[in-house]
Amino acid sequence: MTKMLERAGLSIDEALCHFVEERALPSTGIEAQAFWAGAAGVFARFSPENRQLLARRNDLQARIDLWHMARTGHAHDPAAYSAFLSQIGYLVPEPAPFTVDTQNVDPEIATMAGPQLVVPVLNARFALNAANARWGSLYDALYGTDALPGQPKPGAFDPERGAQVICRARRFLNETIPGWQNAVDGAPHPALVGRREGGLLFRHNGLHVELVIDGEHPIGCHDPLRLADVIVEAALTTIVDFEDSIAAVDGADKVEAYANWLGLMQGTLTARFDKNGHETTREMAPDRAWTAPDGTVFTLPGRSLMFVRNVGHLMTTPALRLADGSEAPEGILDAIVTSVIGMHDLTGKGMLSNSRTGSIYIVKPKMHGPEEAAFADRLFDAVEDMLGLARHTIKIGVMDEERRTSVNLAACIHAVRHRIVFINTGFLDRTGDEIHTAMRAGPMVRKGTMKEATWIKAYEARNVAIGLACGLSGRAQIGKGMWAMPDRMADMLAQKSAHPLAGASTAWVPSPTAATLHALHYHAIDVFARQRELAETPVPALDALLTLPLAANADWTAEEIRAELDNNAQGVLGYVVRWIDQGVGCSKVPDIHDVGLMEDRATLRISSQHMTNWLLHGVCSAADVEAALLRMAARVDAQNAGDPLYRPMARAPQASAAFQAAHALVFEGLTQPSGYTEPLLHAWRARVKQQVNELELVPA
Repeated sequence: MTKMLERAGLSIDEALCHFVEERALPSTGIEAQAFWAGAAGVFARFSPENRQLLARRNDLQARIDLWHMARTGHAHDPAAYSAFLSQIGYLVPEPAPFTVDTQNVDPEIATMAGPQLVVPVLNARFALNAANARWGSLYDALYGTDALPGQPKPGAFDPERGAQVICRARRFLNETIPGWQNAVDGAPHPALVGRREGGLLFRHNGLHVELVIDGEHPIGCHDPLRLADVIVEAALTTIVDFEDSIAAVDGADKVEAYANWLGLMQGTLTARFDKNGHETTREMAPDRAWTAPDGTVFTLPGRSLMFVRNVGHLMTTPALRLADGSEAPEGILDAIVTSVIGMHDLTGKGMLSNSRTGSIYIVKPKMHGPEEAAFADRLFDAVEDMLGLARHTIKIGVMDEERRTSVNLAACIHAVRHRIVFINTGFLDRTGDEIHTAMRAGPMVRKGTMKEATWIKAYEARNVAIGLACGLSGRAQIGKGMWAMPDRMADMLAQKSAHPLAGASTAWVPSPTAATLHALHYHAIDVFARQRELAETPVPALDALLTLPLAANADWTAEEIRAELDNNAQGVLGYVVRWIDQGVGCSKVPDIHDVGLMEDRATLRISSQHMTNWLLHGVCSAADVEAALLRMAARVDAQNAGDPLYRPMARAPQASAAFQAAHALVFEGLTQPSGYTEPLLHAWRARVKQQVNELELVPA
């Protein structure tokens, strides 16, 4: 049984309480008694409203369900549907034209364009890799991936592959920094901004490129210009994630997550691990010093600028209980604790710096509409007051991943116009919410077809257009979603230029290597010039966004239905089994074709909701779904046969918590709030952890 400590009427997990008092608060100038009293006041003020907002979600969904059910058998009427959504308050009036006025925003967010990483906070090694991905070797990224044809021959070094790499890197330099060779020989160059021993620094489209000049290096010694490597400025920003990419279900999990965030803000986080038979210690990279052409010395950040993604408004946590004994809203706890941890960066007492403008950057996911955005804004006001921070020190990133936010995006931005620094789109969560919101309207198109649906094209275009109309360019990021295939860099290079071309100043990538390669797109495309072009075009009409992705004729063959169910079931099981049994919230999960995909809960939401929808409308039967789950359990077992920690599902599915959780996600998907997977995942993971704890307490 977890021991709870009493503070200011709150019951707090003992480990969390000690962490806050002994590690998070020291050097902030805030005493423990004042902190807990302030936290109790924030919870008392905002917890009831948090519950009301969730009830409002449920009420709106119930009304939408009834509207669709009353029209069963009739063609969808877009005009009547839009009028109905306005009548019930799902659609709100557009605000008058306005421009956001966020202040003290770091240039990586406001005036630079480049890749963005998202990393699970519970994995210290991955978090350090992401933080240090600000600078990446183009030689390494090209040599070790399929970005170039073929692959290296086995052994320490393949000279033929090396020649390929050098040729491609020189092509990049010739296209991006014409005449760079003259600068190597000492001549001035308009793009040359810095020198240091063994290095030249150029700037193009706001991004830096470093040439490593070293005639003693194994590569440089064979190069006529002694060029040993090309280092590109890559992951400008990183989202350190407390949400979809982690499995945190209790106080112990939350403390581990908060401790890693504290290490990042203090600059002290390290990770020890075995690499090639040797113990390796990873730590945060230092800043990089340069001498400008005029002789002045300057530094550039050595690390990616870090956001922290809090959880949304839905979940509660057993790590803290309110005066009435109920679990605290987890999003409120995150806002308080991640912000007080962020103060370690603001005081300048840490070993390294994150924000140079004195800001704390919080991404807020899964908000439904402007009233929930306004709630987050007022919550951050209260946290600032509690911690003695100036107003709007805490900045907000709004994830446009729920339908009620998409259709009211301008109003959502207006609600946080003084602190907003980020909007983005995300296909998976947004599609999951699209399916759940219109669940009763009819069977949805196949998941692969969804990417070409009218609504999603409108969604992607409107997000950028509305962001530009609200003045985000030069003040905030406009982002696009993840490239999920870390082993397919050639495809990424061929396709992901679409994001900066669409006007996005950042887009998600699955690894530091991918960030290095995606950075090439921001040299090829001047995003801010592209944004100026796009700002001249009108915002696409709302009608297209409200077009439901319903199948015109749900007359698929038995083989097509089986293939769709297998694809969804394999994706659900492949992710859930690691979440439930091992507490892994994000990893490279093989899909049904054995292609590794970086998966988090968003993938799970769309796959489970799609199966629920087809089951509801009779496209498939319960027996069909059961059979698909059993088939794919065997498939996932085989895919994970080499994992010593893996617990097979297919031999005894009734005894597998992971299989039962996956089963529940589909068969109980209709009643899950907004189709979210968190409530069931947390319940099953907590059950598994409890069983493990009980076994550990049994005497040998």
